[in-house]
Amino acid sequence: MSRLFAISDIHGCYRTFYDLVVRKIDLKRSDRLILLGDYIDRGDQIREVIDFIIDLKEKGFDITILKGNHEAMLLDSIHDPEMFALWMINNGSTTLESFGISEASRMENKYLDFFSSLEYYKEIGNLLFVHAGFNDFIDDPFSDFEAMMWESNPSYSNPLLKGKTIIHGHRPKIVDYVKKMINEKSNVIPIDTGCVYEKVPGYGFLSALDVDKMELISVHRQKAL
Repeated sequence: MSRLFAISDIHGCYRTFYDLVVRKIDLKRSDRLILLGDYIDRGDQIREVIDFIIDLKEKGFDITILKGNHEAMLLDSIHDPEMFALWMINNGSTTLESFGISEASRMENKYLDFFSSLEYYKEIGNLLFVHAGFNDFIDDPFSDFEAMMWESNPSYSNPLLKGKTIIHGHRPKIVDYVKKMINEKSNVIPIDTGCVYEKVPGYGFLSALDVDKMELISVHRQKAL
């Protein structure tokens, strides 16, 4: 039986990501996995995270890979010095170090192709998966890709979003808060549980939302070996 999972904000936490996908939820090729962005920056095994995602895709796993603001900053940094500076402020140097390069343009083509191919959002029935959220103040919230990577709102009133459940990352929340939103059947469910922020009380978990059961599956961050 096919299952649907969503995971967000891995931020280079490879061992934790691997444990969650392979051991905890035991992902099958018949399942669907939606990744909500921010695979890079801050963590200690960034390249390993990207290689693992690419490997899963190549092995035939059904994975939708969305773009986060950190992937956007990486791509923008190639052509815009100001964006390079912004990326560095947001720990972009950890990604460059992980790939052994001094600037994003020096990445192998397979990685640049990977980042360039990422989608902005995914709609399945009445579910909307996105990295951050939507622009609630324009006629067509699906036309503002920038907002999808940067703007998170606790609720939405746009008619095109009515009746939708929005599942997103971007702004970390403690596990108990996420579970509360799920139990209250909120129309906006954040699933970033701050894996890379294990020193902050309440954070330090990577979580997968079992969408069919509306249950949160979390593992504590594991450091690189």
